[in-house]
Amino acid sequence: MSAAGTNAPWTSAVIRGGANALPLPGAITLAPIQPTLVTRGDPAPASGPARRTKIWEFNINLHCSIVGTCLSTGELRQILKKLGLAPPGSTDHELHGTAVTLAARHDNAAKLLNKALDNRHKLAIGQFARVDTEDRVCGLWRDAVRRGEIPGAYWAALTHPATTPAIIREAFGDVHMLSHLVGAANRADIRRLCQLEADKTELTARLERQQLALHEAVVTRDARIRELREAVARTIAAEPMAGPACASEENTMLRQLVGDLERRLASEARRRAASDARLADMQAVLTQERSERATTERACEALRQELDAIDASLIAIAAGQTPDTASERRSESPRLDGAVLLYVGGRPHQVAHLRTIAERLGAAFLHHDGGIENHPTLLPGLTSRANLVLFPVDCISHDAAHSVKLLCRQAGKRFIPLRSASVTSLLAALRRPEVSGLSDAAD
Repeated sequence: MSAAGTNAPWTSAVIRGGANALPLPGAITLAPIQPTLVTRGDPAPASGPARRTKIWEFNINLHCSIVGTCLSTGELRQILKKLGLAPPGSTDHELHGTAVTLAARHDNAAKLLNKALDNRHKLAIGQFARVDTEDRVCGLWRDAVRRGEIPGAYWAALTHPATTPAIIREAFGDVHMLSHLVGAANRADIRRLCQLEADKTELTARLERQQLALHEAVVTRDARIRELREAVARTIAAEPMAGPACASEENTMLRQLVGDLERRLASEARRRAASDARLADMQAVLTQERSERATTERACEALRQELDAIDASLIAIAAGQTPDTASERRSESPRLDGAVLLYVGGRPHQVAHLRTIAERLGAAFLHHDGGIENHPTLLPGLTSRANLVLFPVDCISHDAAHSVKLLCRQAGKRFIPLRSASVTSLLAALRRPEVSGLSDAAD
């Protein structure tokens, strides 16, 4: 049966390179052979809607990206515990490898994985089910990539009946490159933190050496001054016993000694002033390095929290909850039933997406752009209606931010400044412990 006569276009098992294949250097030319991406054990139905692809029907090279992208580590551990394959002390990497191995088998374990993926990404599967052509499936996937809704769309696109090997390769490539981008960003932060720690250690050692040298110089100077004072005292005490010629000679020597002492004292004073100046400079540099390190650590912690929010909240929100999994989701996804959120500032094209996320969490979403198109006089009324006020510090004017803080303090409302106007910053803020009581307060 040809691809044009069925809804399952991957019935051809192997796609071979043709005349456009590039020859290898030398006398031998090899045509590239692309692997089979999907293999189905049962024939396509003659009538009725085509079924979605199961996880064990994919090429084993796709299982790693499906398990790693579409299931969180917590969900994967729960699934393997049900199968008795998650012994205590197992690392996330070991559990991931076990799940990838199970996905290639057509048995109860693979069926359980497939069911968990379908339940987790039910919303995305429903959105993709509304289209029935290759172009529209590809369009939905690209829209999901632009919005950052990768996990659910990846599973829905790969298993869609109209998906072709070309769409599978494109989706796999997008997910593969996204993992590189995330890893590169984390590695850059870690390298910067390690460099700051090395600089701090070097500056601390240099400061200790300079302090020790300064201390030794001061001790030596004080000992020399004490010796000179004792010599002057002995000279003065012996002066009346000498004759006039001897007294004159002693006076000359005393004046020379006093002059030399004053010159040395002035030199030591200059050296100490220079050492104090260098010490102050080194302390300023050390203080600046500590501040930069603290800033970097806070930024890294914010990124980790946002990545955790993406893993634990965004996927759960996109997938929705079923009655039998509601109790398991409750510990991962915050619920804000009945709460009212006011979002001030931000980017206009993200407001609709933020509103969707808030409403899926059970909260009402109010928005004010900070005074660009919405009049500032609307802020007091909106603030009085909200249980929680949020604003991104990188996408709001100083006047609007000051007004929001003042209105919240006057009305006794809680407010949270967000690191950025991104969706992940909002999700990370909604996972804070102090936000968990908003639903009770709204009731």
